[in-house]
Amino acid sequence: MTSADLVQRLGIPSGPLFFPVTAYGADGSVDLDTYRAHVRQGVAAGAAAVFACCGTGEFHALTPEEFEACVRAAVEETAGRVPVVAGAGYGTALAVRYAGLAEAAGADGLLAMPPYLVVAGQEGLLRHYREMAAATALPVIVYQRDNAVFTPETVVELARTEGIIGLKDGLGDLDLMQRIVSAVRTEVPGDFLYFNGLPTAEQTQLSYLAIGVNLYSSAVFCFAPEIALAFHRALIDGDRATVDRLLDGFYRPFVELRARGRGYAVSLVKAGVRMRGLDVGEVRPPLHEPGEDHVKQLAEIIERGYALLEEAQ
Repeated sequence: MTSADLVQRLGIPSGPLFFPVTAYGADGSVDLDTYRAHVRQGVAAGAAAVFACCGTGEFHALTPEEFEACVRAAVEETAGRVPVVAGAGYGTALAVRYAGLAEAAGADGLLAMPPYLVVAGQEGLLRHYREMAAATALPVIVYQRDNAVFTPETVVELARTEGIIGLKDGLGDLDLMQRIVSAVRTEVPGDFLYFNGLPTAEQTQLSYLAIGVNLYSSAVFCFAPEIALAFHRALIDGDRATVDRLLDGFYRPFVELRARGRGYAVSLVKAGVRMRGLDVGEVRPPLHEPGEDHVKQLAEIIERGYALLEEAQ
């Protein structure tokens, strides 16, 4: 099966990409019933795809057994309506194992997280992702961030690798991304997917659109899907007034609050989900919960965001 076939098989449509949080009970164990409800709500709200057990889903904190159970639950709750992409990572051997668990659970694709701990050269990174892709029939999206940063030449080789169909950028270097997009377009013409994977990607999506990156993750969709959908529609329709209104009144304040705590890209989102009525529990260590004042500010920001939607009607 060619990479083009795999892109078609994954079939991610335009729309907010939903990265559900992983729900935990009072004793800290995975709460699959609440997790299923969270996934159902996201799909019903209009998610274009479900990315299960990735960064927002605390992939780093899950055992392999918990991971497989959550991916399987996401697959069952989506029931084929949208694709399910599962995280996979750590060292090569474990990444291959997680890929196998995701495949067994019925996932449609993989988001390959950066390798654990080591800072590898381009040759080693390329070998890592090629071995991972060779071990699974699932299409693989490589996640660029932290210790997995690629030269344009390396991304060209990734794009030539059977099974690797895209790159998600969590680095935010637009000059590098422009050179990557240009190099792949020149050297490997055809379908290759690009995603804006920065935290609160809506804040930077206008810039990513300008270099041809149309897909983006939306953590906001977890707790305020109406706002995320309104923003996406405005982007697609070229409605800059609505885009700017939501950026100025909701997204920028949210990003500024998120920047006030390490790990808030996950724990603040989880607090937002609880605030909207679904008790998904707290984050697992080493992440920590936002302080009471920050939770109060989050509530005010969410309220302001919904007020902006009402003003636009």
